[in-house]
Amino acid sequence: TLMGVDPGYKHGCKLAIISPTSQILHTDVVYLHCGQGFREAEKIKRLLLNFNCSTVVIGNGTACRETEAYFADLIMKNYFAPLDVAYCIVSEAGASIYSVSPEANKEMPGLDPNLRSAVSIARRVQDPLAELVKIEPKHIGVGMYQHDVSQTLLKATLDSVVEECVSFVGVDINICSEVLLRHIAGLNANRAKNIIEWREKNGPFINREQLKKVKGLGPKSFQQCAGFIRINQDYVRTFCSQQTESAGHIQGVAVTSSAGVEVTNEKQGKKKSKTAVNVVLMPNPLDQTCIHPESYDIAMRFLSFIGGTLCDIGKPEMQQKINSFLEKEGIEKIAERLRTTVHTLQVIIDGLNQPESFDFRTDFDKPDFKRSIVCLEDLQVGTVLTGKVENATLFGIFVDIGVGRSGLIPIRNVTEAKLSKTKKRRSLGLGPGERVEVQVLNIDIPRSRITLDLLRVL
Repeated sequence: TLMGVDPGYKHGCKLAIISPTSQILHTDVVYLHCGQGFREAEKIKRLLLNFNCSTVVIGNGTACRETEAYFADLIMKNYFAPLDVAYCIVSEAGASIYSVSPEANKEMPGLDPNLRSAVSIARRVQDPLAELVKIEPKHIGVGMYQHDVSQTLLKATLDSVVEECVSFVGVDINICSEVLLRHIAGLNANRAKNIIEWREKNGPFINREQLKKVKGLGPKSFQQCAGFIRINQDYVRTFCSQQTESAGHIQGVAVTSSAGVEVTNEKQGKKKSKTAVNVVLMPNPLDQTCIHPESYDIAMRFLSFIGGTLCDIGKPEMQQKINSFLEKEGIEKIAERLRTTVHTLQVIIDGLNQPESFDFRTDFDKPDFKRSIVCLEDLQVGTVLTGKVENATLFGIFVDIGVGRSGLIPIRNVTEAKLSKTKKRRSLGLGPGERVEVQVLNIDIPRSRITLDLLRVL
């Protein structure tokens, strides 16, 4: 559970508490910088305790530093006990534009636009990709000269990058939003809308084959999008189990077993259509992987070669069987036996090795959650901090360490030994956006200067 805070002065700080599944639990407005901070602290504490929320996400816009100092002071005083509250700062670029967009109106009808921005800020920590795709890339800020180039070419290029990112990560078809689906290869606004409508009418998708029953999704579109669609097997098992226990019919879905669902016509005698045909659809563990349905037959033959089963996907036993078989036969020879390419076989191997609900983004940098240091006066020589590179110059590296003033790593302190191997060949070593661990060497408060030493690149 997260609390999103959109900072402000006169009009107050907008709050939004969201659940782990991004559902809006509560919204409110508090006036922290108008002499009412102490009184509002009680309201904030009550909300955090009521919703068992220990993480605060603050937007980096107007009044960010003052709001950060406010929460840091309360945390240092252990005001929110017994909760161990921490906070982080996130970019709120595009949040205001999104809050008044048609997408926001559709997603959060009746909610004040100012409060919508607080919801967006909180969701950016939970799933940045799912939230940021709702905003046109040019509104997030993609460079100083983005308005000087051809807007048509810029939009096409940015849309292509977003589509590539979404497709590379993949989407869970049973929980994703319509906006996210639009960026999957082979899908457009109408097809994405039809998928959501089909899901709402018929319940969750049991396997990828059900996509063929969606209106407007032909063989070509299915071929393009199927490999990027994921179906969480835990979700499917839970759904099937619930249907088995109730032993009833819900919206035309009759459960035949805990592993299969029979889709029937809702009205007897009605002419069969694309979305109403008599078929038995079984959950397929391969639907949770990056393996395309066209390669399922090859994947099954490969499993028979190594003596594995679908139940072993992602388990250490599967990895051991695959590794030993590859060492014995070699990937080129196996691909030849399966009459496929080495690239396709490698994708299949990767899919079989990945654990259930695998998301490669788990290895990405996590948000930096803080509790105390928020201003220059809080720093001490020797303090070790995590920061983000803002700019690289010939004389040093400027790093944002979250105190309202960037620190400088003199170029003499950026040595090859402290850089990763991939950075050693670059002239400046570090670039904007990279995360680093630094140590404070000197603090000049009158001139607001901070000298840092680079410890390592994260």
